[in-house]
Amino acid sequence: MPTIPKAAQAPLDAGAGADRMLLIETFVRIVDAGSLSAAAQQLGSTQPTISRRLQALERSLGVRLLQRSTHAMNLTDDGVRCYDRAKDLIASWQSFESTVRGANDEPAGTLRVVAPHAFGQQQFVTPLAEYLARYPRMNVEWSLHDRPPQFIADGIDCAIQVGLPPDPDVVAVRLGEVPRIVVAAPALLGGGPVPQHPRELGALPWVALRMFYRDEVTLAHAQSGATETFPIAPRLSTDGLYAVRTAAVLGVGAGIVSAWAVADELADGRLVQLAPAWRAAPLPVYLVYPPARFYPARLRRFIEIMRAGVPHTLLGASPPV
Repeated sequence: MPTIPKAAQAPLDAGAGADRMLLIETFVRIVDAGSLSAAAQQLGSTQPTISRRLQALERSLGVRLLQRSTHAMNLTDDGVRCYDRAKDLIASWQSFESTVRGANDEPAGTLRVVAPHAFGQQQFVTPLAEYLARYPRMNVEWSLHDRPPQFIADGIDCAIQVGLPPDPDVVAVRLGEVPRIVVAAPALLGGGPVPQHPRELGALPWVALRMFYRDEVTLAHAQSGATETFPIAPRLSTDGLYAVRTAAVLGVGAGIVSAWAVADELADGRLVQLAPAWRAAPLPVYLVYPPARFYPARLRRFIEIMRAGVPHTLLGASPPV
């Protein structure tokens, strides 16, 4: 019988009885997160516990995986080899679990999602609520901001993005598109008729949503597809959709907004649609996530529900021509 090395006989996690897979997953999370404290936060644990798991894995393998100093943490040569193999091992283990439990395995745990600030407060909450109702063992961390997602550093499973994804390396699932229209308060028109053609809009004061337009606007006719481009001189420039809507209601200027965001204001007359037969280019909506060999059930089920639910949410707000 071969002799077992002393390192392999060491306890895997003192006082915790953690298995090797937990230690390997913890090591990968430390590397991906960039620090012990960040890994602890993502795993809902403490830094001392994460440190003990790392030490237990190093003792078990008989090698040093990370070289730590006051200001930096770097993989050793053994750590680099271990990291690459550990990611493959985790993917294989997850695939094994999925096969054993069956394709219809009910997801459990926590899904971390980033959504755009404006859309994430309203448009995407309905399919999100359906996901939680259908899978009662799931919890969701629903973060709202418009910054590009940092999947590894922030422990994000997926993100919803409006507009083309800036990162070509992510997997991008198109969910639908957002109709956009031109609106203004009736008072801005001074009692005159509602402009019907884009050429009548350039002389108006404007509110610019600077992620999508700043000093020039292009509109397309909903039926013919003909386009008209004209310059604007914004009185207010902002990066907030709700700020554009509010400023338009207050008569600051005309603005281009997502149709769903002004449905109530159009219905009660606080806003009117300008050049109603014309639209700004619709914004595509994507669900994005990092590529992997295996995707857990919690993510697969979320993608299914969002693909089915989001198009109805966006298209249902499309204004009449």
